Amino acid sequence: MDHITPDGSGEGRDGKRAFRAALGRYATGVTVVTAQSPKGPVGITANSFTSVSLDPPLVLWCPAKASARFSAFTAAGHYAIHVLAADQLDLCHRFARAGSDFAGLDPGTTPEGLPLLPGCLARFDCAAHAAHDGGDHAILVGRVLRAFVRQGTPLLFWHGRYGDFLHRD
Repeated sequence: MDHITPDGSGEGRDGKRAFRAALGRYATGVTVVTAQSPKGPVGITANSFTSVSLDPPLVLWCPAKASARFSAFTAAGHYAIHVLAADQLDLCHRFARAGSDFAGLDPGTTPEGLPLLPGCLARFDCAAHAAHDGGDHAILVGRVLRAFVRQGTPLLFWHGRYGDFLHRD
């Protein structure tokens, strides 16, 4: 097993690149987070999503500070986190590229006016609860107001690739 130092010091492979490769060994689900901005609805693909607390119900996600959509999400009082299904890779790519591309989706809205993406496995409607510095990202904690689920297979991200989960009996 290689020894990796994220700053490039010490033994092991080249710093940041090796650190990123090590993080890539952890499979994650894929989400699209939506909010309303002064310019209209906005969305962003994120795999940095996790639960924080059951009581109160809290989740977090981490937008990159370098993103053109960063300020829209850090300023948002509410946002909706959509967990993508295996057949929604197109939504993943769409909101990774452009945050305002809701063309052809005809999204509904939450009571708070957040755009909804159809066909997702789960959705968490959140009120902004806290924001923390996270290096080159922000750590946004949302208080879950409502959660919705449906049956299906998740879209996963692992080692730079997208795929799904094969159920074996």
